[in-house]
Amino acid sequence: MPRSMVDPYVYVVIVSALALLAYYFTLLMAGLARGRFKIPVPSHSGPEEYERYVRAHQNTLEHLVLFLPGMWLFAYVVSPYWAAGIGAIWPFMRVLYARGYHRAAEKRLIPLYISMPPIYTFVLGSLIGGIVRVMQGA
Repeated sequence: MPRSMVDPYVYVVIVSALALLAYYFTLLMAGLARGRFKIPVPSHSGPEEYERYVRAHQNTLEHLVLFLPGMWLFAYVVSPYWAAGIGAIWPFMRVLYARGYHRAAEKRLIPLYISMPPIYTFVLGSLIGGIVRVMQGA
């Protein structure tokens, strides 16, 4: 099927699914760490090694709440192609972030810093894009 025949939003769907899988990775790793460190439910307290797994999971959820709607808003008011292209950075960086955090807190920083600009771009870009559309009467 030629590229022009593909709904451009399907690329945003693919990146969204990758983002959800990245989040699920952090969820799975935190759950496995609970068993490995023998942390009883519902506690989230334990040795520092365990708490890094929990923080990687929670922080990814905190960012996901901004990332997904931000990407879809940006796709709608700016471009689904640009949204998918910029957004593709986030899931991979979040997995690297979590893997680094699991080893040591300071090893999370570079992937964290790389994963944040897409969120800023989406939130600010969708706001600006929305204002421009209103001003153009679109």
